[in-house]
Amino acid sequence: MIAVVYSGSKTAFWKIARDGKTIAECSMPGINPCFNDQKSILQFLNKKSILVNHAESIKKIYVFAAGASSEERRNELAETLGQFFRYSKISVKDDLYGAALASCYNNSGIVGLLGSGANCAYFDGKNPEKNNFGLGYILGDEGSANYLGKTLLKNFVQEKLPADLQKKFEVKYNLDRPQILERVYKRPMAQQFLSSFFDFFLENRTDKFLLDIIEKGFESYFNTYLLPTMKLHPGKEIHFVGLVAGNFQEELRATAKRHQLEITSITKEPIYNLLNYYSN
Repeated sequence: MIAVVYSGSKTAFWKIARDGKTIAECSMPGINPCFNDQKSILQFLNKKSILVNHAESIKKIYVFAAGASSEERRNELAETLGQFFRYSKISVKDDLYGAALASCYNNSGIVGLLGSGANCAYFDGKNPEKNNFGLGYILGDEGSANYLGKTLLKNFVQEKLPADLQKKFEVKYNLDRPQILERVYKRPMAQQFLSSFFDFFLENRTDKFLLDIIEKGFESYFNTYLLPTMKLHPGKEIHFVGLVAGNFQEELRATAKRHQLEITSITKEPIYNLLNYYSN
């Protein structure tokens, strides 16, 4: 029995398989080793009866997690998971590696990650090329759910949203300026708080004001991540992975077209491809 895990900062998706067939699945809060300590991760795991019931039967776990970009962080997460899955061999890679594997398998290509966070890299069929893009939700993540949430909150607090959107936001979230500032600057897990507002974009996906935020975010993503990578690896196929890319495919392809580029594939939820890869 194996398990495959794909985790952004907001949500971790789990699938458990035996003989190539999925027998259980669940989701839980993200297990980013940069933000979640050992205690909180173990608490998340113990709250999932599916994981508790299968913990001793799973022999291999393949984990792809945001924040697991260094060997130290990967080892930390593997050690934490090993305390819960005592009979499992655990492999930990970062989410960008998982995105590359899910979209390219063993082929080369350029992989763009647009989920709760953002990243981009050339994948040679074995490993993503190292870059300086992964700056997180404060210094980076242009075009991601974090970016969109941050931009939405800024417009709300400054009362720059159209009146109907301002009212919808107030009714849905019941937040004021002091509460927002406290959640962002004083409480832990600010990145999860910011990315949670991606739901507002999905619920109002035809609103022109929000679409303009999305289009500007995608344009910033292309200029910051994709175009510099394309310059180093011209002519390579372009693949995108993540909930933001998957939910706003038309807008993403339109941005690519403006730059005379074509996107080969967009994978909304990479865990399905990852499970298929390791099951076979």
